[in-house]
Amino acid sequence: MTYNLRIADIPTSERPRERLMSLGAKNLATAELLAMLLGTGQGKGKLSAVGLGQYILQELGKDQRDPMAVLRDINPQELMDIHGIGPAKATTILAAVELGKRAFQSRPTEGIAIDSPATAAAALSHELMWQNQERFALLLMDVKNRLLGTKVITIGTATETLASPREIFREALRQGATRVIVAHNHPSGIVEPSQQDIILTEQLLKGADFLDIPLLDHLILGNGNHQSLHQTTKLWEDYPDYV
Repeated sequence: MTYNLRIADIPTSERPRERLMSLGAKNLATAELLAMLLGTGQGKGKLSAVGLGQYILQELGKDQRDPMAVLRDINPQELMDIHGIGPAKATTILAAVELGKRAFQSRPTEGIAIDSPATAAAALSHELMWQNQERFALLLMDVKNRLLGTKVITIGTATETLASPREIFREALRQGATRVIVAHNHPSGIVEPSQQDIILTEQLLKGADFLDIPLLDHLILGNGNHQSLHQTTKLWEDYPDYV
């Protein structure tokens, strides 16, 4: 496969910069986002910025690897080993990756109201979002859903972690929380719940009901994404007061 199309050959409305302005960055392909970092192309007969972005992703994805997972932890020399990537482009890409990580790790401060799964995920992103091991964490709130703090309960292997209801509610009681959200990460980046996640959530809902400490949600985070089990399952239908 060749990528010798120059930016100048692409219709104006289809160029990455114009598409970003009209559609927003989240609607661009990863190769297009890389193109925005790499500039306007490499000249006649060479890769365009879009083509180079596609080529980089192809190289990062060798051996059935996830290109974005590789990019997240890559070092400058590994990037420069890819044909067409010199120090300037490598450092630009790495700076953008690090900025993205820091944006996700920016979290609400104590006292802010946790009013949506996105706000809760932001509060827990530093502990969970980009970790290579599964972690199970607790978000502690007062009766008005104001953030009291966060706590990592357990750290597991690259594929699983275990958290018992006893540990979770012990911490909630110790911290004086009156409402909680639990969360864990999937290092794979796939945020669909497993059967084990469903079973644990059911156990936690029963414990929360018994202790009168509402469990507002169970979130799964990974690679910049999150999923709310409260929103995507029917587990809370028997607990209408947990709003």
